Amino acid sequence: MASGRKAVEDTDDRDSSIWVLDQQLDQPMEEEARRIRNAYQEKEHSVFKILQLAFQSLGIVYGDLGTSPLYVFYNTFPDGVENTEDLIGALSLIIYSLTLIPLIKYVFIVCKANDDGQGGTFALYSLLCRHAKIGTIPNHDHSDEKLTTYSCSKYREQSFAAKTKRWLEGNRVKKHAILVLVLVGSCMVIGDGILTPAISVLSAVGGINVGRTKISNDVAVLVAIVILIFLFTMQRYGTDKVGWLFAPVVFLWFILIGGIGIYNICKYDNSVLRAFSPVYIYRYFKRGGKVGWISLGGIMLSITGTEALFADLSHFPVSSIQIAFTVVVFPCLLLAYSGQAAYLMKNPNYVAGAFYHSIPDSIYWPVFFVATTAAIVASQATISATFSLIKQALALGCFPRVKVVHTSKTFRNQIYIPDINWILMVLCIAVTAGFKNQSQIGNASGTAVIIVMLVTTCLMTLIMILVWHSHWALVLLFTWLSLLVEGFYLSSVIQKVYQGGWVPLVIATAFFIIMYTWHYGTAKRYEIEMHTKVSMAWILSLGPSLGLVRVPGIGLVYTELASGVPHIFSHFITNLPAIHSVVVFVCLKCLPVCTIPEEERFLVKRIGPKNFRMFRCVARYGYKDLHKKDDDFEKKLFDSLFLFVRLESLMDGGSSDSDVSSLLDPQNETVTEFPLNTLNSTCSSMEFTNLRTADSIQLANSPLNQNQIMVPSNQANHQTEIDELEFLVSCKNVGVVHILGNTVMTARRDSSLFKKIAIDYVYAFLRKICRENSAMFNIPHESLLNVGQTFYV
Repeated sequence: MASGRKAVEDTDDRDSSIWVLDQQLDQPMEEEARRIRNAYQEKEHSVFKILQLAFQSLGIVYGDLGTSPLYVFYNTFPDGVENTEDLIGALSLIIYSLTLIPLIKYVFIVCKANDDGQGGTFALYSLLCRHAKIGTIPNHDHSDEKLTTYSCSKYREQSFAAKTKRWLEGNRVKKHAILVLVLVGSCMVIGDGILTPAISVLSAVGGINVGRTKISNDVAVLVAIVILIFLFTMQRYGTDKVGWLFAPVVFLWFILIGGIGIYNICKYDNSVLRAFSPVYIYRYFKRGGKVGWISLGGIMLSITGTEALFADLSHFPVSSIQIAFTVVVFPCLLLAYSGQAAYLMKNPNYVAGAFYHSIPDSIYWPVFFVATTAAIVASQATISATFSLIKQALALGCFPRVKVVHTSKTFRNQIYIPDINWILMVLCIAVTAGFKNQSQIGNASGTAVIIVMLVTTCLMTLIMILVWHSHWALVLLFTWLSLLVEGFYLSSVIQKVYQGGWVPLVIATAFFIIMYTWHYGTAKRYEIEMHTKVSMAWILSLGPSLGLVRVPGIGLVYTELASGVPHIFSHFITNLPAIHSVVVFVCLKCLPVCTIPEEERFLVKRIGPKNFRMFRCVARYGYKDLHKKDDDFEKKLFDSLFLFVRLESLMDGGSSDSDVSSLLDPQNETVTEFPLNTLNSTCSSMEFTNLRTADSIQLANSPLNQNQIMVPSNQANHQTEIDELEFLVSCKNVGVVHILGNTVMTARRDSSLFKKIAIDYVYAFLRKICRENSAMFNIPHESLLNVGQTFYV
């Protein structure tokens, strides 16, 4: 153990000396690294820019919330209004629901808990994983914390946050409980992505037969289905070319509903403004009893879209979201609901389609057209949020591998997932055609929304403790008020499970089984790789040739391990007579961060002595980063490898063949490690024209060249570096083979029934229908080699 600690200390000292030398030799690169770090801090915008972004956020963030007036009063009073005073009570509930949940909770509190501008349940989970080790796959490494986008807090030993952190990290059950909570919320968001387009488009199209023409409801349903088919079919083209229309359409919609609300208040009954007094909420429940309590399920639809507000947070600073809501959305919604209530005070029999009935005849059809367009925009925002959530789940190992298409060259977050798109379309059409009315779809939507809000409340409680370090009294106040309000709504929507509320539960259950089983199988595969990895002592005992013939070329061995030699490699060399001259273990690792700069993506290590020609390259990605075909991953990997060799030669204490004491330790695989995050992206285009003539080590297009800084080096070491670089380049020119492990897991005979079903049936089926790893990594088939092995778990 002492020798192991000494080896680790020697490695740390060597790494620190490398960094000191690198900073002394290349001050301009340090300036570049400082600019990189500052680039990922929150940007400061001018007042004009903030207002411009606030206007644009209307089309992306508030479409779903803005179309709620189309169906709220009908779902609140599906059997008609018996007492007009109930309208005042319902309106008062709507006013204070909008004030407490969207305005105070989400816009001014939850939105501040974004993860580098990203919102949603997985963004909150990633934020928590960085501040506490609650991830169920133990692949955390201290080098990840040095990333510029990896922010985490340090706690005082006896603080409440530190105690909470230790409590969460101390038990696997608690970690899995948080994961289950996140998956439940995510599955409900997917369910909302199915229900929102259905209810929004059907409610908007329902204006066709509201007292204007004698068209049956079946025709309206058919028109809604046609619009939905068109909407989902156009997803493959993205919204890059038409997205600029979203904000003007939704802004016009808010102006119209606010103006119509003022018109109705003035024309019909301005006494509805009494609803701003909360006393009418008490009178509403006292008068209505259980019926009034059950009607909360319809009133809750006034805040649907709030969860999408947080999920669609990206690209907009929090200040612009707050300005848009407080200046435009909130007052226009209050006017719209007050205007409908004023109309219904005089016309209580027209509660079905109350919005369209309250429109003046002279502007009916223009408003109908804008309403339908706004409903499409709201549906688009929800679908995009679903795609984004699936991408996050995919990156964090909670969803099977599916094809992700980048639809825009300008905006990174505009993606399209074909498989999910068609599933959403089929289910959305089935819901629309099956229910044919707003009431049952509204009940279903309410169930999904309130569960997502409860999940957000639970996660926000942990965020306030671990990330914000809030006082326990503030945490208690926020949690108690949120659970109190949302608990009342949940108790109401539960009563409507048999009236359509079962739909999101069934959808969420199906997606939960898929997501949890896939994550369970992924964790088991990682556990297998950790337990079966090969010791460095065994590798070193084989000698530089590894007991085989070393043929020219480079072998890229893909593994999920960021340390250690995977079992697939021992399986490979014990069954084949030859191995490539250079072996690089490639680990594609997704971290709980939004994105990782290209300059910091690759982390290169050497495994064993130099004459073994074995390296490790860890490619780190955030959950928003995409593996695109034009990324040229292989070229960037080799550029990082060549750069590592050149930097390694700058130190005198590089790995040597005689350094056996540290290498024989199975836990110590590396002698030298270089995080390449201080290098400019121009370093990816390295040139080797000066290898033979220069006595210094320089990068083409590097600031070193500009400042004429010469690095003295030992001639023998320099020649060794030249020889190794030439050897690597020649091997690369001969050919590169990608070696992938095809691990098959089977449950043991004595395993539990749950494990047998999960591993042998559900997980095996999902692996069979999902995309292959080679497709995810864009590996050409002619250079692919699959190595199969079976493990019993």
